[in-house]
Amino acid sequence: MQRRGLVVGNWKMNGSIESARDLAQKLVIGSRGLTGTNIAICPPHTLLHVVAAEVGDSAVQLGAQTVSEFADGAYTGETAVSMLAEAGCDFVIVGHSERRHLFVETSDVVAAKATIALAAGITPIICVGEVLEERQNGATNEAVAAQLLPFTQGSSVEVLRGAVIAYEPVWAIGTGETASPEQAQAVHYFIRSLIAEVDQGIADTARILYGGSVKPDNAADLFRMADID
Repeated sequence: MQRRGLVVGNWKMNGSIESARDLAQKLVIGSRGLTGTNIAICPPHTLLHVVAAEVGDSAVQLGAQTVSEFADGAYTGETAVSMLAEAGCDFVIVGHSERRHLFVETSDVVAAKATIALAAGITPIICVGEVLEERQNGATNEAVAAQLLPFTQGSSVEVLRGAVIAYEPVWAIGTGETASPEQAQAVHYFIRSLIAEVDQGIADTARILYGGSVKPDNAADLFRMADID
């Protein structure tokens, strides 16, 4: 089954209006004529309107870095999915490792965020991945399976039909370490196999991204792997 690639740029808590405009303009130019792959840029919420104005109706799509699991209500500081939709977002990242580990977002919270985003027509990018201790203890698959558990029970798997999954080895983010293409492929294959146990059709078409350190000198080898989209 043919799967469409997706390249996502996440700025974390960085950026200014000037830098947002500059990067968005460069991505728009670089995306011209590109086929077979989507490009999404995920700036901080305060820069969504800046990037939206620059990408316009180009091939570059807009994404946010998180969303509230609540549709509305008295949740000061949160951003409702309706607000992201109004800002023009096509994607939203949920369950990024920093949200899971620093802000203690549980897998159930991540699942709630993904579900509410999808219902609003925004594609959730569901992040999963292991920390260094789990990798060293041979518990990578167990960690990833636990993070995906809410999506692999009963009808919840349908969320994965419209979502994107991003595998981000936490030990390879901002540390200078990089998972080898073979290590990344092994986890991607495990994720696809895990989904296949519930729904083979969803597993065949699921887009699974690698969210570790991707650089010019390792990108081609990573993207050659069968299960890395």
